[in-house]
This record gives sequence, structure tokens and C-alpha cells, in this order.
Amino acid sequence: MCGIVGIIQKNQAPVSLEVLTNMANKIHHRGPDDEDYLIEGPVGFYHKRLSIIDLASGRQPMTSGDCTIIFNGEIYNYLELRDQLKMKGVQFSTTSDTEVILKMYQEYGEESIKLLNGMFAFLLYDRRRNIILAARDHFGIKPMYLFEDNEHLLFASEIKALLPHPAVTAEPDLHAIQEYITFQFLLGETTMFKNIRKVLPGHYWIIDLNSGKRNVYKYWEPNFKVDNYHTEDYFQHEFKRLLEDTVRIQLRSDVPLGAYLSGGTDSSLVSILASRYYDDQIKTFTGAFHEGKNFDETPYAKAVAEDIGADMHMIYPTAQDFIDLMPKLIYHLDEPVVGPGLFPQYMVSKLASQHVKVVLGGQGGDEIFGGYTRYLVAYLEQVLKSAIYETNEEGEHFVDLASIIPNLPHLRRYVPMMKQLWSKGLFDEMDRRYFSLVDRSEGALEIFSQDFRKSYDRERVFAKFQTLFNHPDTTSYFNKMTHFDMFGSLPGLLQVEDRVSMAVSLESRVPLLDRRIVDLVSTMPAGMKFKSGEMKYIMKRAAKSYLPEVIYNRKDKMGFPVPLHMWAKNEASDFIKDTLLGDTCKSRGIFNMEKLENLIINERAFGRSLWGVLSLELWFKTFIDS
Repeated sequence: MCGIVGIIQKNQAPVSLEVLTNMANKIHHRGPDDEDYLIEGPVGFYHKRLSIIDLASGRQPMTSGDCTIIFNGEIYNYLELRDQLKMKGVQFSTTSDTEVILKMYQEYGEESIKLLNGMFAFLLYDRRRNIILAARDHFGIKPMYLFEDNEHLLFASEIKALLPHPAVTAEPDLHAIQEYITFQFLLGETTMFKNIRKVLPGHYWIIDLNSGKRNVYKYWEPNFKVDNYHTEDYFQHEFKRLLEDTVRIQLRSDVPLGAYLSGGTDSSLVSILASRYYDDQIKTFTGAFHEGKNFDETPYAKAVAEDIGADMHMIYPTAQDFIDLMPKLIYHLDEPVVGPGLFPQYMVSKLASQHVKVVLGGQGGDEIFGGYTRYLVAYLEQVLKSAIYETNEEGEHFVDLASIIPNLPHLRRYVPMMKQLWSKGLFDEMDRRYFSLVDRSEGALEIFSQDFRKSYDRERVFAKFQTLFNHPDTTSYFNKMTHFDMFGSLPGLLQVEDRVSMAVSLESRVPLLDRRIVDLVSTMPAGMKFKSGEMKYIMKRAAKSYLPEVIYNRKDKMGFPVPLHMWAKNEASDFIKDTLLGDTCKSRGIFNMEKLENLIINERAFGRSLWGVLSLELWFKTFIDS
């Protein structure tokens, strides 16, 4: 796990070591163990290393023959790939996964990317072809940002590392802000900064240094062509086999390792399997709040920790921690994204970093297997529509009114949301209804000024949403929803996962996001994955033999709620008011100050509006004002 920076001078001017170093120093936290650089005329690479595998000889930039690489991430199947290459006569001088990427490229070219199982972002300089290859893993677990103008093409692990370059200016992107208000995350290449983009997950770039041309290629995406041949028992068995294997290979490390443990199904499953394959006693890390049982899952986490004999570590973040850390967290995130759960997630990461250098977590299970309650809300509306009109947009009836009824008690807490959702647009097309489910602008727009609301183009945002939601070759509502969440909301969650761990120089791994698992699950019949409207049906059935009964039977999923609405009225009131009601915020002209003041006092429990505007204003202060 590391930080990388790359400069390509289109005008063939030599790269400045001073500029390259200044950029790399902004992400020193990603790699405090070692550093080095390469400058060859118009090409410059800088690497900040967090040493995890081959501590002695895995230094970067690493060169083999005509190729040099800087790499951020881990290749989990590097031992298997190394053995394959050795059988072909390939020689190795290190035991690192970085050298495996180099040798794989030299043997197979860019086709080698498809054979990598891991999380990665890398830049590879091939002098023979005079190209730069820039690649990012299947889901975007590891980040890569870029800036391009007529003279420069810049790459970096974090946006803040691009900003010191003289060609880059920190300017807000109005369309991106509108997108953030809608989803609290951004779609596709977009960032909150003008002219700064992401290399998309599952893509690689080839930059021709002779002509200056670049081509972008998609090397992977889920295949939703349904496998109707295999049985439910087969899919359960295959999932268990793949999950056991991915946990086993993701335990490969030359430094101490542990696991996040929230008490939910996903993190519990990963922790249990990790404890089986890890040679030592597994350390687990859990966070909660003292503000009441609605903010505390530790009884469930303790049940799992006791079951596997883990060395359990817990932390209880406070309102004062929130006040002290929020500006720092926004700086590490680069841009505001997702909800307040990132704050306790950072605290748990900081706790873990005091005991281990690598940690495994359960991120991705909800997006792959359908773990969000909004799927059940969407299907309740869909089955009502089908029953009334005697139609089915999906072409198959795998959830009907009778079968979904036993799962409806899960919606008790969501009645206010359903009242709002069904107040207009009921029974519209699937894409419009799911957009309404994930759209957070409805209640948030009133917090913004009249001029800003006039500029808000909901249809433009919806059109961008449609391209992602309707992309997969499937008529299944369930598959469309999970596809959007995998490539819409999940990248934002992975951005948090990466930043809060790397901020404390901790490597975070996510075994459920093994491409082999997703390739399997995406071909399962939707009715098998979401049988009778039961969230995570197939995953839970497959995991039953691993999980303690108290975890398997849980019905009160939390998702790391934060008592922000309580703190806003008490301990954090001054901090929030100073941030949102001060002259600087007022002069920005995008907020309705009266509505802001009312929101601080009346934010609802588990609401996201206050979090959204607080994060946005802190981002302006941190990156734009300065």
C-alpha cells in the first residue's frame, strides 16, 4: 500500500524534481516507510512506500529490463502468477508482488491486467514501446486521479497531490456540487474539482509518448447473463469456496494483520474466516457510541469475537473527537463523500493502526448481494404495480405480493421515507423510481440559496444516473439496482475506506470484492439472490454454517449511525454554527442561512442533510478558500 505520483510533459520539457517532490510530499501518510523517484526527461515517477510484502527488496520505482513501475495496492494471487511465470523460465530478483506485475506485463502485455486479482493502481513506463500504462483495479479500491492540459498529464493517488503543480488550480465544479447534493457521492470520472478526473475502475490508459495520443480501455465489468442451469445449492457452494479462498490469499502479509468487526453479517463473516486461516490470534477492531443502544452494535461484535477467540479492541468516539477531526477528515478525503459513518470509521482505523499494519473488512457485501432496505421498498412498489396492472417490466415474477409480505416488517423504520417517496411519481418507470430512492436533494435543496436552486438541473443529473442504471444487459430491476450501487455508491464508500485507513498508514483489504465472487453472483438468477424480497438471501444461506445464531438472525441492521443530531444541539453546537453560520459561509452565496440555522436545531435522527452541508462547507474552506 503506497502513494504514487506521475508527471508526463507533453511538450517534452524535463520534469522538475522540486515539483515532483512537492506533489509526493502531500501524500507522505500513504507511504511513510520509504520513498524514491525516477526522472527521465519528460517522464517523472515518485513513490511513497508503506511496506507490507517483501520489506527488504520491494522498493519502488522498480525496473525490469525496459520497464519501470510505481504501484499502489496488493496483488493477492501474486504467488500463483509467480509460479506460472517461473515455469516459463522467468527469473525474479525479489519476492514482491510489484515485480510480478512487471514480469506479467513483459510476458503478456496489457492483457496481463485481466489476470491480476487484487486492489491496484499503477503507472508503468515501457521504454521499448515509449508508452505509459496507467491501470486501476476492477472496483476502484485503490484510487488514481488525473489532470490534463495541453502541456501536462499528471497522475496521483490523491487529489491533494495534484494541487501543488503550477498548472493546477483548485476550482469548484458546479455540476459536481449538484451531483453531490443529489447523491452525496459523484458518478463516473467526476470530482468536485474542475479539470481533475478519476481513472475509472476496471479501466486502463495507454499514453503514447511519441504522438501524445492516449487510448482508454475497459478490461472488466460484471456479466449479468443469467445462469439458469445451476442450482441454488451449487451457487452457495461456489460462493463459500471462493470466499474461503479469497480470505486465505488476502491474509498474505509480512506484517501484523487484523479485521474490522462491526457485528453485521459482512464483517462478522470476514472476521470468522480470517480467524480460521490466520496463524496467530486474530485482532478485531470495533467502534460504537455511548449515546444509546441505537448507536451501539458491540454486543453483536462481542458475540463474534468470543466465538472465534479474537483479541478484541473497542473505541467509543465522542463529540469532541468529531469537532477536532472533521476538518482533518475532509482534507484526507479530498472531497466530501457519503455519510457521517466515515468519522467513526476513521477512529476505528486509527485504533487498528496502533496494533496492526493490515486490516480486513466487509465492504461491498450490500452492493453485491442486495443488502439495502431500499431494494425491498422498490420491490414492494413494483409488486403492487404488477398486481394492479397485471404486468411485469422484468419479464419474470420472482417476487410477488404474497411472498414479500413476511419481509415487510423490515420497513417499519422507513415509513416516513416511503410516505415521501410515494407522494409523487408512484408506479413510474424503474429508473425514475430508483433515482427517487437514492436522490437526497428533495429535502436538502431548501438549504441552498434561491440562485443556487435555480441553477440546479435535476434532469441533467438524472440523465447521468440513467446511463449507469440502465447500462447492464438485463431487464432485472434487482440487477440494475445492484449494478448502480456497485459503480455509483460503492466507489464513494471505497474512497472513504482508502482515505481513513491511509490517513493513519494502515492498509485496508476488502475480501468480498474479489472479482471472482462478483462474476459468480452477477450470473445468479435475480430471484435466487432476492428470494421473496429477503435482503442478501443467497449470501446469508451460504454463510449460515459460519455465523453465530445471534448474527444470522439479526434484523436490526445499523450501518454505523452517528448521533450527529444530538451533538448539533449540545456539544458540537458551537463548532457547527461557527462553520455554517459565519461570515465566510454566508458570503459564499450558495446557502440559505435561515434554513441552515433551522437545520442545525431540527436535524432528524440519522438524517444526512446537516452532514452534507457541513462537509461541503468544510471542503470549501479547506481546498478552495485556501
